Amino acid sequence: MLTRRHIRVKVMQSIYALSLSKAGDLESSEKFLRRSIGQTYTLYLLVLGLFRELHLYAVSQKEKGAKRYLKEAPMGPDPARLAGNVFLSAIASDSSLEAELGKRKLRQWYLNEEYVKILYSQILQSPEFEAYSASEGGWDQDRAFILSIFREIIAPNDKVYDFLEDEGITWVDDLPLVNTFIMKRLGKMKATSAEGFLLPALLKGPEDMEFALELLRKTVLRDGELEKEIEGKTPNWDKDRIAEIDAILLKMGIAELLYFPSIPERVTINEYLEIAKEYSTPKSSVFINGILDKLIREYKASGRLKKTGRGLL
Repeated sequence: MLTRRHIRVKVMQSIYALSLSKAGDLESSEKFLRRSIGQTYTLYLLVLGLFRELHLYAVSQKEKGAKRYLKEAPMGPDPARLAGNVFLSAIASDSSLEAELGKRKLRQWYLNEEYVKILYSQILQSPEFEAYSASEGGWDQDRAFILSIFREIIAPNDKVYDFLEDEGITWVDDLPLVNTFIMKRLGKMKATSAEGFLLPALLKGPEDMEFALELLRKTVLRDGELEKEIEGKTPNWDKDRIAEIDAILLKMGIAELLYFPSIPERVTINEYLEIAKEYSTPKSSVFINGILDKLIREYKASGRLKKTGRGLL
């Protein structure tokens, strides 16, 4: 689920938090990193739980409507259409998902039902629902509809965004990744998908966590050495004039070049340029590229750059 780039972002955030803390140390940073990585999965489950609550609410509205005695057929959107969506029902009835939500006590949407009601109302009033109501339905159409309302209504909802921002300190950065992964995961879900399909592994393997912790340790413990590597590589070097995030990314990049022989230098440069574009200043990627490129040439000339294997991306 998590890519190496996102793991690097997690390490960057941990080092940045350490730099802001007056009482922080490496041990606390490692705990922060582990917790931050784990919280990404919690966010993933929480967003999936929103689908479940939407279905439960739609079913309750359908049952309320059925109990009313009406002489004429009700006008307007029919909640029974959403309640009967077989794809949404499959998500809501996934026992593995339900068990995981229960184990982690993720009851935020149940305790804050107003968000569910807001989304429910927006869905029923949307052009997507109008078009869907006129369709025959079935797994493929039901799935396409749920993906469309997630993309157009749920994912960009400001109220949901603000709520999640208050719930988790790193979730604002995690949300785009989680939403993209949910779109891909649900897009591959079939009526015959095995139980637990919605619960993929957070990391590809234990080596990803080892990489995260080792990158954190190498960057933090060798901070002075890494800073000396940068000195003189840019005109008028003054560490106080360089953005904090840029300095952290540079040190992480140099640590990868020198202490992670299985990662190709081009992968390192590309990864940190992309992270800089997203998390730092407009000119940061050019600045970082210039320094890392200069260092790579020097390390190759002196024999300090020793890379082996294809590396892990």
